[in-house]
Amino acid sequence: MRKITIEPVTRVEGHGKVTIMQDDKGNITQTRLHIVEFRGFERFIQGRPYWEAAVVVQRLCGICPVSHHLAAAKAMDVVVGAGAGDGLTPTGEKMRRLMHYGQIFQSHVLHFFHLASPDLLFGIDADPAIRNVLGLAVTPEFTDIAVQAVMMRKYGQEIIKATAGKKIHGTGAIPGGINKHLTQEEKEQFLNGPDPMNIDKMIEWAHAGLDLLKGFHKANRAIIDDFAFHESSHLSLVRKDGALDLYHGVLRAVDTNGNRILDDVDYQDYLTYIDEEVRSWSYMKFPYLRSIGKKDGWYRVGPLARMNTCDFIDSPLAQKEFELFRAYTGGKVNNHTMHQHWARLIEILHSAEEMKRLLNDPDLYSGELTTSGARQSEGVGLIEAPRGTLFHHYRVGEDDLIEMANLIVSTTNNNEPMNVAVNKVAVAQMTGQREITEPMMNAVEVAIRAYDPCLSCATHALGRMPLEVTIVDQDNNVIDRKLR
Repeated sequence: MRKITIEPVTRVEGHGKVTIMQDDKGNITQTRLHIVEFRGFERFIQGRPYWEAAVVVQRLCGICPVSHHLAAAKAMDVVVGAGAGDGLTPTGEKMRRLMHYGQIFQSHVLHFFHLASPDLLFGIDADPAIRNVLGLAVTPEFTDIAVQAVMMRKYGQEIIKATAGKKIHGTGAIPGGINKHLTQEEKEQFLNGPDPMNIDKMIEWAHAGLDLLKGFHKANRAIIDDFAFHESSHLSLVRKDGALDLYHGVLRAVDTNGNRILDDVDYQDYLTYIDEEVRSWSYMKFPYLRSIGKKDGWYRVGPLARMNTCDFIDSPLAQKEFELFRAYTGGKVNNHTMHQHWARLIEILHSAEEMKRLLNDPDLYSGELTTSGARQSEGVGLIEAPRGTLFHHYRVGEDDLIEMANLIVSTTNNNEPMNVAVNKVAVAQMTGQREITEPMMNAVEVAIRAYDPCLSCATHALGRMPLEVTIVDQDNNVIDRKLR
């Protein structure tokens, strides 16, 4: 038996490694995605005043802080008696929604164009020196794409700044609502600013991103359809009428055949339906549906899952793309791992449409900012983060201090699916192979990158982290080693 180690996984947020075991005949016998460092937020938030939670927990991540900010704020809405997502004032809810769609927009753009598209546009086996976003920028046929991606992300970040106060680690959402209105000057800038910094240009470029992927898919169906394919269940929030809703809703889960496992349940009761397993080789837990059990109860979350659980999208341009997406599998559940990118681009378009709708809503510019009611001791906040369903659960004592916190981050929900995808690719790429190649390693990472994992939500590392891959035999003798 020999052990192949890939550390760290690159072009993702955070730090993880992959180990692959291969027997003497070249068969892959075990694969694991390891999260190797400890996340302590559930512990050190204890003893803090409940109103600090929404500001403190977003330090989990600098890529998706808005998601943690809003999930914690939604949990504290329950604590202050404002209800679970639908009890805020119109201004409070719509300002938060605008903040959230700005976050979805910029985060999806960052992942697809900056981190994932180089694998598609240059090839999985391309020279790693050019297979990155800087390579896109200096390659004439892709320069416009790189520039558009930067400007799209900037637009989303400006939306976050206007609603949360800062682009990263803002303070806009507070228990029971929001702490500011949008100004008319901000409205005019976002709607009608000079090209490209206006919402119509963002919608145009979102369409262009979809066209780019569709063109690649048409020419490379095997990569998009077959790469890391595996069946699974899928879970997300949906609006009560079944529409895609990235901010609030009820929990729905479907199995690989489309049958409902969770039938639109109240997420305040999530512990009735979801549990987490601990395994010795990772600091990240493994969630599963209680009704099915640890072995088969795992599920996917994120853009692909949301396209599989929702019935429709309540914005016209994204709805047309959704219909094409669903038609590709004949209306059946879509289990193509690389179709995560297709779903992600549909959500970029939907987010742009939602931002335009919200920017034209008068409630953003006047009205009550907060509300409250009967104090509660416990609250759960769920939101559809860019990477999938995010759980925040807190219990608060009579002294207003947090007594308990339980967080199930999106990437934790996708832990088992990512491990399955790694295994699929390792078996396909490495069976019978004795020599380590860079494209072989990157193929494994491509499967992980499809999920846009935010490992920094669960890990924290300091210093330089080179990629070192080592093969050893059963006596721990080094057979091959490569460093990059």
